[in-house]
Amino acid sequence: MVLKVHDTAGGELVEFSPIHGNRVHMYVCGPTVYDYCHIGHARSYVSFDTIRRYLEFKGYTVIYLQNFTDIDDKILKRAKETGQDPRQVSQLFIDAYFEDMDRLGVRRANFHPRVTDHIPEIIKTVEDLIAKKNAYVADGDVYFCVTTMKDVVGRLSHQKLEDMLIGARVEPDEKKCDPIDFALWKKSKPGEPGWDSPWGKGRPGWHIECSTMSTMYLGNTLDIHGGGMDLIFPHHESEIMQSEAHTGEPFAKYWLHNGFININKEKMSKSLGNFFTIREVLARYEPEVVRLFLVSTHYRSQIDFADSLLEEAKTAHARLRNAFDLLAQAPESGDAAVGEETKKAVESSRARFVAGMDEDFNTREAVASLFDLANFSNALLHRGGMSRGDKEALLATFRELGGVLGLLQDKAQDVEVAGGLISLLQEVRAEARAKKDYATSDKIRDRLKQIGVVIEDSAGGFRWKIQK
Repeated sequence: MVLKVHDTAGGELVEFSPIHGNRVHMYVCGPTVYDYCHIGHARSYVSFDTIRRYLEFKGYTVIYLQNFTDIDDKILKRAKETGQDPRQVSQLFIDAYFEDMDRLGVRRANFHPRVTDHIPEIIKTVEDLIAKKNAYVADGDVYFCVTTMKDVVGRLSHQKLEDMLIGARVEPDEKKCDPIDFALWKKSKPGEPGWDSPWGKGRPGWHIECSTMSTMYLGNTLDIHGGGMDLIFPHHESEIMQSEAHTGEPFAKYWLHNGFININKEKMSKSLGNFFTIREVLARYEPEVVRLFLVSTHYRSQIDFADSLLEEAKTAHARLRNAFDLLAQAPESGDAAVGEETKKAVESSRARFVAGMDEDFNTREAVASLFDLANFSNALLHRGGMSRGDKEALLATFRELGGVLGLLQDKAQDVEVAGGLISLLQEVRAEARAKKDYATSDKIRDRLKQIGVVIEDSAGGFRWKIQK
């Protein structure tokens, strides 16, 4: 099947065809590291992690770049409030970012460049824009002249230049030629850190860092540029203008944007103060529950954040996890053949998964395909007589499809090893019970319970599960 993606610029589904053949160059805007990441950040980075995983599932080699904005007004404010050096502040929250994303199963990008490590390259880009008359110097600041690239203005937001002035997030500045012009280089204020430049000591503006670092690592034209919908204007619009003015080439072939997380129908953000940090949410819910909550909605759709929905995700995850664990520890016959019924179930689930993901990464359909597989597996186990071939085929499909979504990440072979050890202890326990040595039997059961393994005896044998 053909993968189609929703390109924000065109506003429609288009066939995905990378510039570099089998290699995909993908850039996603990273966080400004002045505080802990909130669940809205998790939504974006889980979405693009899943997109990356699916591209690799399709056979592409993905070169993934995600930056850190480690110098910014907010970082300087935080440093002043805490009495720390700005570098200490940014490093603290870079470390926290990786901790949070590691727990959520978000794989690290191939490159995580920081602004402060690329100041010379940023200065060269600004110099080039000045030389091409796309930017101008004003008392130590450098601004991009938006009207010089008016032909590309509104490519993503589909607004006209004059409309952008209404409600635009621009700071009034008498030094600007036009209110919508934006800073490429900001003159350092007294006491602020800065770097030497041809225009005096200062630091980069927000937008120029992404253009410089993305083209430096991935080339002048990206295959995919991603980020949250809140970045479309002014950030991504500004990136397009300055990048294409600098290189003379298209900046990105496909623009992908994830939807917001809302609380009481209002976008979650730090500026509004209506946010929950990832750490706060993970203190109450397992990482895979949070991940399932996020991928159960299409990445472009908005999500309402509510305890009731997270509880639903918790219940759904328990069903999926239970089906997987039961399968992994199930006894099987020595027959290596895969039954026709199992073949059809595997093929059906895989086809639904691929059809959904090929339609602009529809993870909702992909999740549903996993539950199709879980329902079949449970029914087969209930009937009994599962062959080794059936079990291996089902486990392999769970691993493959679940891995794309970042779910069921515990390796099935680890579960099987644990199951083998528990079965051995259960044999010892059964022998003790046969000898009426109930003290030893109960001791084994109670000790397993202490480490979180619950044994359930029945007339047909026993099963075990991890107590969450």
